[in-house]
Amino acid sequence: MRPLSDPQRSRVLPPAGAAAAVIILGLLNACTVGPDYVRPRVDIPAAFKEAAGNDEWKVGRPSDEAARGKWWAVFRDPRLDALESQVDLSNQNIVAAAAQYRQAVALVQATRAGFFPTVTAGATAARRRGSASTPISSPAIVGPNNDFILPLQVSWEADVWGRIRRSVESSRANAQAFAADLENVRLSVQAELALAYFELRGVDADRALLDKTIAAYQDALALTRNRFEIGIASLTDVAQAQTQLKTTQAQAIDLGVQRAQLEHAIAVLLGKAPAAFSMPAAPLDATPPAVPPGLPSALLERRPDVAAAERLVAAANAQIGVAQAAFYPTVTLSGVAGFESSSASNWLSWPSRLWAVGPAISQILFDGGLRQALTDEARAAYDANVASYRNTVLVAFRDVEDNLAALHVLAEEAQTQNEAVKAAQRSLELTTNRYQAGAVSYLDVVTAQTIALSNERTALDIARRRMSASVRLVKALGGDWRISDLPRDEDLAAGGSTQPTSAR
Repeated sequence: MRPLSDPQRSRVLPPAGAAAAVIILGLLNACTVGPDYVRPRVDIPAAFKEAAGNDEWKVGRPSDEAARGKWWAVFRDPRLDALESQVDLSNQNIVAAAAQYRQAVALVQATRAGFFPTVTAGATAARRRGSASTPISSPAIVGPNNDFILPLQVSWEADVWGRIRRSVESSRANAQAFAADLENVRLSVQAELALAYFELRGVDADRALLDKTIAAYQDALALTRNRFEIGIASLTDVAQAQTQLKTTQAQAIDLGVQRAQLEHAIAVLLGKAPAAFSMPAAPLDATPPAVPPGLPSALLERRPDVAAAERLVAAANAQIGVAQAAFYPTVTLSGVAGFESSSASNWLSWPSRLWAVGPAISQILFDGGLRQALTDEARAAYDANVASYRNTVLVAFRDVEDNLAALHVLAEEAQTQNEAVKAAQRSLELTTNRYQAGAVSYLDVVTAQTIALSNERTALDIARRRMSASVRLVKALGGDWRISDLPRDEDLAAGGSTQPTSAR
């Protein structure tokens, strides 16, 4: 189709009329359809149930003390600090989440491009012959002729009903959700590393206990053999002592499987191959720090997963406005200017100029219910995101309550178990003395040994579980993250930030 070249058809709208049209369209841009966003209401308890009655968890204490800066520093373990410092640089899950956030930021920029006109330029040169059989043909254009065109075209959609503004609003909220997701992945990996670290230290402590017990059992076996050689002990006593020793040695060897797997897990969390990482043995000697939970209302400002869910609600709310804007006319202002000639020699001369400018309005009259269906879909997606947000909040409260309860119960259990260890050790000592005096059989000694070892291993397991519960509580409280760490609208608009402000 031949571009506009007739001066009578080129002057679609005079310059003054075009300026007036731009002003009118600018005033119409104040309209924005769709609901304005309001954060969904959630029921927030006044206090955590499991924190009641515990002086260490009083709200009056500086509740942020345990979670400022690098949250794992509250455990005061330099080896853990060194490991955690490597996670942010090499963990591949964090790298992937950071890339997804950068994608979301780029999408904000792509959506914002809708505010600006699209300008295209090009050049064509063609030789053509028109058909003499068409009703509008004329001798001037039927014969072969040249057509040289150099146009510059501008097209701009006036955001009369706020479709573009709602799209940008949605993409910004989505980018903030991805930023919160990145922080949630980072927090999860950091917590997973701390859990694996304390599990490994617990295995080391268990192995140290078994090694100590094996040495004691070797002494007991030597004593039993000496008593057998002088005729005051039976061969059965020797066999029982050997069985006890070998059983305990087998238990110590079996811990190697668990330790190796934990070491491999830590390596992967650090972004390393298991063959390139090892940790020297060191027993668990840490104690759970006091981690005040604060108020439940503050939890919504500290959990990145809650912030991500809330931002998705905001994005879904803006999409309702995008869908509703489709019910209204689309207003476009377009223009073209350039040169056209049938000869290359005067192609770029002033008489060969052409231009056209003017608005266009289009309205869908019938679409078989498509727009209504898309609006209903957007509303349903919003409702689904609201439900997901509220459920995420409930899960956050549950996580905190679970670990507060675990720490409270395990602290009481540890105290009772320590008393049980002392009683079992005293019983073993008395039973061994009675055996040496000939008052009991060696089976009684074996029984006392088994009970003592079982109680000591249980005490170590409780200590490990207490450290794990402490890590999980800090994670449930959001670590050291705050909702103020989310990238701001102006940061996303500038497009210069490739990571959230909390990235370390």
